[in-house]
Amino acid sequence: DSKHLGSDHYFKGFLRSVRRRLTMAARVLARGLIAGASLAGGLALFGTAAATEDASYSLLVDISERVKRIENSVCRADGKHKAEYGAGFPFFPEGTTSLLSKHLTVEAYEQLKDLVTPNGYTLERAIQSGVDNLDSGVGLYAGDEDCYTLFAPVFDPLIEDYHGGYKPTDKHPSDLDASKLVGTVDPEGKYVLSTRIRVGRNIRGLGLSPGCTRAQRREVEALVTKGLAELTGDLSGKYFPLRGMSEEDRVQLVADHFLFKKGDRFLESAGANRDWPEARGIFHNNDKTFLVWVNEEDQMRIISMEKGADAKKIFERLSRGIAAVEAKIKAAGYEFAHNDHLGFIHSCPTNCGTGMRASVHAKLPNVGQHPDFKKWCAKLRLQPRGIHGEHSESDGGVYDLSNKERLGKSEVELVQTMIDGVKVLIEAEKALAAGKEVPAVLRA
Repeated sequence: DSKHLGSDHYFKGFLRSVRRRLTMAARVLARGLIAGASLAGGLALFGTAAATEDASYSLLVDISERVKRIENSVCRADGKHKAEYGAGFPFFPEGTTSLLSKHLTVEAYEQLKDLVTPNGYTLERAIQSGVDNLDSGVGLYAGDEDCYTLFAPVFDPLIEDYHGGYKPTDKHPSDLDASKLVGTVDPEGKYVLSTRIRVGRNIRGLGLSPGCTRAQRREVEALVTKGLAELTGDLSGKYFPLRGMSEEDRVQLVADHFLFKKGDRFLESAGANRDWPEARGIFHNNDKTFLVWVNEEDQMRIISMEKGADAKKIFERLSRGIAAVEAKIKAAGYEFAHNDHLGFIHSCPTNCGTGMRASVHAKLPNVGQHPDFKKWCAKLRLQPRGIHGEHSESDGGVYDLSNKERLGKSEVELVQTMIDGVKVLIEAEKALAAGKEVPAVLRA
């Protein structure tokens, strides 16, 4: 027991001696200075023999690492390298408003800082983006599915805060039945330019983008693209890997607005951009109405889109696409990362649940310029942004409007929220253009 041996100076010296000899023997093997059958002689430093050099080299390295850990444990037990309570807690200057700065306490940090998920992810890595970027809205990323349970003292209150009181005991529903949708967004076809609905999906056991290994990312690409290549009917299409992409394909994907870029500084700090652009790519069907982004912020972003406002048709295609991709993943012996509490697991806790963003690009110049525009969107449970993505501005009075909620409501409910909310804003646009009062729901 290292706790009892920690004060023994001779024992610690012995550990250092053993580790030095192990390391020396491993180096000898690695340099090939021990020929063929003399492997056993190389290991005879410790009176041991083995069957192959590769196996013996790995064994020596493994033993050396284990001895090093014992040595470190002995030092800790003897009071060395022991950090002062809270010494590693990150500094959040006054005025920092991220949810991470609000919910990461010194107590939680000390409780969790030395824990490691089975995939090798730590609390320090989970919070790094929020520490680097003090203007983060959230600032916390999961490197694998286990983060949500191992680091629950930080993730749970943050999720409850962001998702409107969603508690650790709550259950998330799922419903992809497009036939349940009611009404259309823009029956006149004058305001909505296009409609897009996407979800995120990740494969259980293969990490999440901030924490996956290079091998796991490659495995995700191989699994997903093999399944996509087997899609049929209106879902069939082609995969375009980012690495080695031809200039002709790149230009066309940019023109189609399909090409995704390297993640922003928030994802960069989280570790999601590592090895860019390896094992990343874009699939789209022949009609360019069904897309799958591979290894972007999540392992998969599954997207259904087209011009106009037929949200029901677009959602129906998305539902079929999700089911088809899931069937291929299951046939390969894997499954989507999902649980009854958080729904579908994502790298960013804001996306857990449905991972769904149902959006339209709508031309609403009068509504967009109204001082209460953002307040109206909040009342209708919509999230407004510019058409060039998050944090962008409007272009020509055209806004991207989507459901704000992700967790605690089903996919059908969220698409219906988008349909109903955008309809109200269109009515407000008509009223403002005619010099009349906006709908009563916005005045309440």
